[in-house]
Amino acid sequence: MNVIVEHTETIKPSSPTPPNLRRHGLSFLDQISPPIFMPLLLFFPKDDLLTNEEKLSKLRRSLAETLTRFYPLAGRSRDNLYVECNDDGVPFAVARATCQLSEVLESPDPEKLDRLLPFKLYDLGDLTTAVQVSFFECGGLCLALCLSHKLADALSFFSFLNSWAAITRGDGGHIISPIFESSSLFPPVNLVGYAPSTGLLKEGLVTKRFVFDARSITTLRDKYSTAEIAEAEGQRRRPTRVEALSAFLWRRYMESTQKKGDRISENDKIYTVLHAVNLRPRMDPPLSDRHFGNISRIALTRPTVDTDEHMIVNQVREAIKEVDTSYVKKLKEGEGHLNFLKERSSQITKGEIVPFSFTSLCRFPTNEADFGWGKPAWVGSSAFPFRNLIVFLDTRDGGGIEAYANLKPEDMALFEKDKELLSFASSSASPKVEYA
Repeated sequence: MNVIVEHTETIKPSSPTPPNLRRHGLSFLDQISPPIFMPLLLFFPKDDLLTNEEKLSKLRRSLAETLTRFYPLAGRSRDNLYVECNDDGVPFAVARATCQLSEVLESPDPEKLDRLLPFKLYDLGDLTTAVQVSFFECGGLCLALCLSHKLADALSFFSFLNSWAAITRGDGGHIISPIFESSSLFPPVNLVGYAPSTGLLKEGLVTKRFVFDARSITTLRDKYSTAEIAEAEGQRRRPTRVEALSAFLWRRYMESTQKKGDRISENDKIYTVLHAVNLRPRMDPPLSDRHFGNISRIALTRPTVDTDEHMIVNQVREAIKEVDTSYVKKLKEGEGHLNFLKERSSQITKGEIVPFSFTSLCRFPTNEADFGWGKPAWVGSSAFPFRNLIVFLDTRDGGGIEAYANLKPEDMALFEKDKELLSFASSSASPKVEYA
């Protein structure tokens, strides 16, 4: 698939940002977020009711209107301290893909999907948002949206995306404007001695997509919720889909990549499993979903090389439970958490800590973005420039999960051939949609 960018323009807010809103301060949690774009690619089949030019016209006009409400996304970031809300606008690229939509979705390859993005994810610069619309030979299109992680977490990402979609289809009157006050909730700090880019790799990683259907996930959930395990853990709550998959994938990674003879030396390393957690409902008082920014943090567990899946499920559950109002209160103070990050960053750089992260977009309104020509046929992600990161997305039917694994090439070569992994997941599954 070749993707040829035909032209790029800049979309500015439809109304100028008032002088009193021209400086959007970053919060502590914004400051420590990695300097990358968060991507999402939405694929739509051909629609006979609107021409592609009509769709572009609607997208341009509605994006300008949406940026008036989400005004920091049309600004430029400055020194990891604030966004200058100067209405400089959003790069909007229009491209042509030299293939059919059905060819791309036959077996989506995250690394090839990168070609549909307006920028490399690490090529952030001072931008906060970027868009590319690519048209396929069949008349279908891909809308690629990239938002800076310095400004938004997943919930805020979807708040913007679905607001834009609602305005495009003429339903903007029901949108509730976002609240920008995260810097007052988590005041900024001096980050001297800490690099938010720790763990970011511009090359040397391989990304593969593994699809777990509803039946496989149910089997794993049942496996980790037997009466014996429940009794040992002192509870009987069935693990969630994400808990079960996280434990399974961590174990398959360890079993496939760690040779038995290396286990003794590997025991000297600290393994950490991280899950992103939304802080809004964990604050006192709880925040609404309207609060825009990075209002999420990580729950951290430290399994050993030989920790089995059952124990990991319990550890993850306990770690998430510990992200409570007391945790948030300490986080607001900033300095203590920053010192923890500095120490952890140093250990990662030295190879003393091997991190493994999970980010779940499951149960988010991933497939709900209707711009007026129907909901997307499929929504996917691309390769991420972070080693040992797995991103979860719901399948189109909502019952299964797509897992995007980002690993070193030598690790992926072993991981993707793991027999137990492949007994539960497919690495070449089609989204099974109707194409134009």
